[in-house]
Amino acid sequence: MGRTRSPLRRLTAAALTVLATAAGLVATATPAAAATVAGIDVSRYQGSINWTSVRNAGIEFAFIKATEGTSYKDPNFNTNYVNAYNAGVIRGAYHFARPNISSGAVQANYLASNGGAWSADSRTLPAALDLEANPYSGGYCYGLSTTAMRNWVQDFLNTYRSRTGRYAVIYTTTSFWNQCTGSWSGPWNNHPLWIARWSSTVGALPAGAPFWSFWQYTDSGSVSGISGAVDRNYWNGDRSRLIALANNT
Repeated sequence: MGRTRSPLRRLTAAALTVLATAAGLVATATPAAAATVAGIDVSRYQGSINWTSVRNAGIEFAFIKATEGTSYKDPNFNTNYVNAYNAGVIRGAYHFARPNISSGAVQANYLASNGGAWSADSRTLPAALDLEANPYSGGYCYGLSTTAMRNWVQDFLNTYRSRTGRYAVIYTTTSFWNQCTGSWSGPWNNHPLWIARWSSTVGALPAGAPFWSFWQYTDSGSVSGISGAVDRNYWNGDRSRLIALANNT
C-alpha cells in the first residue's frame, strides 16, 4: 500500500486453525494448505470498482483506504465502503500512518471520525493501521527512535480502542516492524496481524507475533471488476471466523 498505489506491503500461504484472543479471532502461524478466504485492499488508485463483480469473483473481504496522516481522506472511500458492503463484501477501513507529523492519538481520532469507526453489522472489520516504510522525506522510520515509535503506535491503538471498542488490525512488514520498533512484541496478544510479504510463503513474522490473521501476498493481482493491478490478501481461517472478527464475538 502506500503513497502511490494502495499503502500496504505483502504475503501468502496459509493456515487453518483459528485461535480466539482478546483481539477477537486471529489465526495460527503454521502454514498448511492454502488459505481459501480471499481478499483485496484498495484505494483511489484502483479507480471505479464494480463491487458486485468483485464479490462474484470470490473476493470475500476488502480493506479500503480511508485516511492518511491528519488531513487526507481518500476521495473514493465513501463510495467503495458503501458499495462493498452492499455487494456482500466484508469491509474494513485502513489508515496510512504518518508518525512524524502528529501524535498517534490525533491520527486515530482522524480515522475514527472519517469512516474508520466500527459498526456491529457482520460486514465491518476493525480498522487497520498501515505502518510501513516512510515513502516521504524523513527517513525509513520517520525519524523516530524505537521507543518513540512504540509510544506512537500504542497511542494510536489505545485511542482507536477508546473511540470504537475494537482492537485495530496492524498492517506491517517484518523488516519494518523489527527495525523501527526494536522488535517490540507488545501489541500481538490483542491486535490482529496483517503481514505484508509478496511471496509464496509468509516467512518470518514480526518479533513476538505468534500467528498472522491477514496476509498480503502480492501487489500485482487481478480481479474481475477492477481495472489494473490490485493487492491480494488471504484471511487465515474460514469465513465464519472472519465474520466472528467483524462481530467481535
